[in-house]
Parts: sequence; C-alpha cells; structure tokens
Amino acid sequence: VFSCLPAVTSPCKILKCNSEFWAATSGSHHLGAEEAPEFCTALRAYAHCTRRTARTCRGDLAYHSAVHGIDDLMVQHNCSKDGPTSQPRLRTLPPGDSQERSDSPEICHYEKSFHKHSAAPNYTHCGLFGDPHLRTFTDTFQTCKVQGAWPLIDNNYLNVQVTNTPVLPGSSATATSKLTIIFKSFQECVDQKVYQAEMDELPAAFVDGSKNGGDKHGANSLKITEKVSGQHIEIQAKYIGTTIVVRQVGRYLTFAVRMPEEVVNAVEDRDSQGLYLCLRGCPANQQIDFQAVRSAQATEGRARRKGPSLPAPPEAFTYETATAKCREKLPVEDLYFQSCVFDLLTTGDVNFMLAAYYAFEDVKMLHSNKDKLHLYERTRVLSPGNAAPTGTHPTLWVALLCLCWLCLL
Repeated sequence: VFSCLPAVTSPCKILKCNSEFWAATSGSHHLGAEEAPEFCTALRAYAHCTRRTARTCRGDLAYHSAVHGIDDLMVQHNCSKDGPTSQPRLRTLPPGDSQERSDSPEICHYEKSFHKHSAAPNYTHCGLFGDPHLRTFTDTFQTCKVQGAWPLIDNNYLNVQVTNTPVLPGSSATATSKLTIIFKSFQECVDQKVYQAEMDELPAAFVDGSKNGGDKHGANSLKITEKVSGQHIEIQAKYIGTTIVVRQVGRYLTFAVRMPEEVVNAVEDRDSQGLYLCLRGCPANQQIDFQAVRSAQATEGRARRKGPSLPAPPEAFTYETATAKCREKLPVEDLYFQSCVFDLLTTGDVNFMLAAYYAFEDVKMLHSNKDKLHLYERTRVLSPGNAAPTGTHPTLWVALLCLCWLCLL
C-alpha cells in the first residue's frame, strides 16, 4: 500500500476537494428526503473536483479512497451523476440530532471488550516531530534523516505513513510534510477510513468527508475532533484503545499516539516489520548523533568568539541564543530541549522550538508512565563493528576491564 504513495509532496489537490465537500455538507451525511437534492448536488461537485485533479493524483491513496467514497454515497442517496454541481451549504444538524451512535456494541470499546475481567491494558506512546526526532513505543529517542515516505506504524488495525522533505534546498535537515493514516475496517465497528494531512492542510475530517467510522453500528468508536482550526486535531479510535494527535506547527506536521501494547504488537509477521519506525526505530544508517553535532556547534561557537576572523554562521541562531530560546518553553534540559537547540541551529526556524514544546505536551497527555516523561540519554543503534556510544562514561569501561581481569585471575 505504501509503495503507491508519492515520496515527495505532489501537486495532487484532493485535500482541497475533500475540504470543499465537507464545507458544503456541514457534516450531514444522514439527510432527510427534503435535503437529498442539495446533497446530491454537493456530491456531483465533489466528483467534478476529483476529476479535475485525477491526472496528478493517480498514485495518491487518498484520491482513490475519495473516488470510491463518492460512488458509494451516490448509490446510498440515489443520486444521479448528471445535474447541477453548484455547492449550496446545507443547514447544520440541530443540537442532539447527530449521526453519532451512543449504543455502540461492547466489542467497539477496547477496554470493555478485551479487558473486562483483567487488569487495565498497558499503554505505550510514540511521537515524531521536528527534524525529525522519533520517540518509539519502547521510549528510545532518535534523530533521523528518513527523507521521503516511511511507515511509522504498520499493524493489523492501522497504518501510518509519513513523508519527510528537506527543510532548506540542499540541507540534510528534513521535516514531516505529509501524513497518511489508514484505519482498517473492523468487525461491526468501523469501515475503512483514511485520514491525510500535509503542509497547510490539516483537515478535520477523513478523506471521504466523514468525521466518524462510517455506517456501521459502532461508527462512533472512531471520530475526529478539531481542537484548533488548521493547527491541532485529535482522533479517538476507542475500538482499539488508541488516541492520535496531529498538529501543524509552522509549515510542518507533528504526530503523537497512545496505543495499547496488544495493538502495537498485533502484526502478522514481526520479523518483517523492520521499517515500522515506532516499533523498531530508524535504521542505523538513517540516524543522526545530534548530541555530537550539538557539541561541535558549541565548540565552534566558542572558537568564533575567540577568533573574530571566522565567518559568521548561515543560520539565525548561535548555540547560546538557541539554548536561551529553547529554555523559554522547555526549562528541563532533557532530549526534547536538546532537540529544540539542534533544530534551531540547523534550520533557524523558531517554529521548531514550538514543535518540540508541543511534542512534550503531547507526551504529558498521552504517556501512561509519568516517571518516563523526560528522557536524557539518546538511543542509537550501532552498526556492526562500531565502537561504544559516545555518551558512555570512561569509568564504566574501567570497571568492565577490572571485572574481566578478576575473571581471568
């Protein structure tokens, strides 16, 4: 599925079509007979919009999902494909008249269905933000290159793919410019739903214009809530006990998820999940030792002060000003703080400070173990033959050598 998605930001305008349709229908998909003509008009306009962008969207999963969704809605509402295509804005449903169902079956509530007679599930967290920085489900923390399209989550219930693009032309710094989430059809709870966001487009609906899990009895066990228009949405998938937070900070996207371990590990073949970044982390050849880079930048900054003949850095921040800026929002000098400093030095964009700040705010909301909110030791998978991590303290090696010597005696 992921191979069908473009690895770079494409000219496909399907999100614009989705937004126009959603604005025209005001979230109403279960309409009375008197509103059917207006709804059909909006559907035809939606179909016309998708046809206009068909050539540039041929490889886009969200486009194909929208096309199939339109066909289904045409049949459901007995709409003719011929007719007016202007987009009247339908009236909003009155309070209390909602498509959401409160009588969802128990199977569509994870904690009730799977853990009725046992302890509460163990929840885990994964987040991606900034340059990008990855916190995995096992609380390892990495800074990665991962340019292009990469699977962030890939299990039996959902797939998440991110696309990372260079922040500046010729720069090795990348950030998330596109995000696609596929919720797979699940029993009587939800139909398959696709959510897609990209730079300057953070929709408050799935690509078919809906805001819940569709027409199944437990549809309300999956729903999207817009927290801040164009900046912050939250997706609750109660049938798998999962909460997803997507933000747009500046031009780029951040992602955070809270998910039960049982769902995290629900994969057909665990050995084949080498690129499931939230589970496995980034490949060793895609990881960046940002602490070593940060140390070099700090040393260079001190040398520059002693030798004024050195050229000025191209970025807007020095090590000292970046540190002071990050401390405004992140007073604890953990890896979120260090990531902030690294990103300001690399990009010169103050929005990356806000990305680190909101990433930590999401950790505070989503992580089940409040003792693990702050991380201080970077995690880097060493390739074969590599020496010890740069952060290893020399006294540890002395102790190990002494222990080996005692064993020989």
